[in-house]
Amino acid sequence: MYRVASAWEYLAITGFGIDDIRLAKKAWIFPGQSCTVFDVSPVNYTFEVQAMSAEKLPFILPAVFTIGPRVDDEASLLTYAKLMSAHDKLSNHCKDLVSGIIEGETRVLAASMTMEQIFKGTKEFKQQVFEKVQVELNQFGLLIYNANVKQLVDVPGHEYFSYLGQKIQMEAANKAKVDGAEATMNGEIGAKMRKGQTLQNAAKIDAETKIISTQREGEGTKEEIRVKTEVKVFENQREAELAEANAELAKKKAGWSKEARVAEVEAAKAVALRDAELQKEVERMNALTTTEKLKAEHLSKASVDYETKVQEANWELYTKQKAAEAILYEKEKEAAAQKAIADAAFYSRQKVADGELYAKQKEAEGLMAVAQAQGLYVKTLLDAFGGNHSAMRDYLMITNRMFQEMAKVNAEAVRGLQPKISIWTNGGEAAGGGGGGDAMKEVAGVYKMLPPLFKTVYEQTGMTPPSWMGALPDSKHLASD
Repeated sequence: MYRVASAWEYLAITGFGIDDIRLAKKAWIFPGQSCTVFDVSPVNYTFEVQAMSAEKLPFILPAVFTIGPRVDDEASLLTYAKLMSAHDKLSNHCKDLVSGIIEGETRVLAASMTMEQIFKGTKEFKQQVFEKVQVELNQFGLLIYNANVKQLVDVPGHEYFSYLGQKIQMEAANKAKVDGAEATMNGEIGAKMRKGQTLQNAAKIDAETKIISTQREGEGTKEEIRVKTEVKVFENQREAELAEANAELAKKKAGWSKEARVAEVEAAKAVALRDAELQKEVERMNALTTTEKLKAEHLSKASVDYETKVQEANWELYTKQKAAEAILYEKEKEAAAQKAIADAAFYSRQKVADGELYAKQKEAEGLMAVAQAQGLYVKTLLDAFGGNHSAMRDYLMITNRMFQEMAKVNAEAVRGLQPKISIWTNGGEAAGGGGGGDAMKEVAGVYKMLPPLFKTVYEQTGMTPPSWMGALPDSKHLASD
């Protein structure tokens, strides 16, 4: 289900796939999840807090607080959703919670201040109440959007503010009377003072007018003399500057004339020097030409021979270097081939060793499996014989053909000794008939053969037959037979 919250609402989603609480304005609500819609708009709470000042004077503080969830902080909004969203903002629960915090903090703060401090510092008192209440509301995710503290009101029976107002009214009336008398006195004195000041100011103005007139005439004369003097000084300065300029011009004309004559002399000498230098350069070039010609004639052959020998030496050196490089390359290839052969042999031996190791491991595992199977087989046989080791031993000897092997070994041992062999028989084999009678005779013959066989086994090995197969015959019985 898709849920959308209004502009003043939030969705609190819990349940499957959510660790704690997820807040959203719109979301899909899946099976196994729960969604609660809570209002985040602020609400006005009106209180009349009864408090007492430090002088034990009671009073009533009417106040209106606008309080709501802190929507700009996700952690505070989560706290509000956990603790307060289940209750309506206008319910007694929320109102009692907020009023309890505001009344408690207001009373504590008022008890630390005098009535005069509370009355005169209403703004500071309001700010302190605001800050202390906000600290307590933070743990519920609430924020004070606005707080208005109205005029302090007396508690019935304690008319402090009424008496204070009457005092202020009386002081204002008395002050008004004093101010009226002072105003009358100041009016009469002021009228006299204004009249005298008018006469004084008129005389003072006449005197100042005469003084200023005389000063203005003297200043005019001084200004005229000063201007004439400055004009004369300016004229003298201009004449001196003109004379100085004429002298400077004459000096510059003389210098320019001197420099012109010197430049003419220097130009003539420079032309002569340049002519001599060019002549010297021509002679030097002629000498160099002659020298190069002689060098070309005498040294050309030597240079050719030298270059030829240098080229031959370079070719021989290059041939030897290439031969050495070829030998080095062959040696490197041989070394690489030997290394490859050695690596192949090492890899082959390693694989053979790994194969042998794997075979040994599998053989050991097979032996361990056989040993475990044999142990289980022996344990099963021993349990089948009821723990009788002798019976299990005899059974194993019979099943493993131990008696036949012992007889064969004994026969091999006495071969060639021509021992005396006694044969026991019932003496009735020759007179036998056919059919079932002959078969019973064979069985009877085998059964009669067992006692002497057991006797022989006992004499040679010391082993007695099991009780279920028979017992050894005594000496008399053997002799009679």
